[in-house]
Amino acid sequence: MNAMERVRKEKFIYLTTTGRKTGKPHTVELWFAFAGGKLYLSHEGENTDWMRNLARRDEVSVRVGTVTSKAKAQTAKGNAREHGKRALYEKYYGNATQEVIDDWFDLSTVLELTPLA
Repeated sequence: MNAMERVRKEKFIYLTTTGRKTGKPHTVELWFAFAGGKLYLSHEGENTDWMRNLARRDEVSVRVGTVTSKAKAQTAKGNAREHGKRALYEKYYGNATQEVIDDWFDLSTVLELTPLA
């Protein structure tokens, strides 16, 4: 069992991006899901500072419980987006139909983070 697997039930992830203007660390607290060896995050609405930072530099640091890791972030597309939507919804709200999940994430960006060794 890898380290992220051990902390998958934690409620929050602390994501640290590098400021696109300042170059300084920028940390935010977010909901997350861990599935298939990947971390998934989502955000609805306008791109936030942390999302704009990711667009500039995809290497991030994450902390979940006592586990920290570097990761590569990207917008989840296709099957990865569907996998991330389901993982996030089920973690925080339980089982649902695909229709409910699709509606919930209709306006959301889903991000996939790959932990680095």
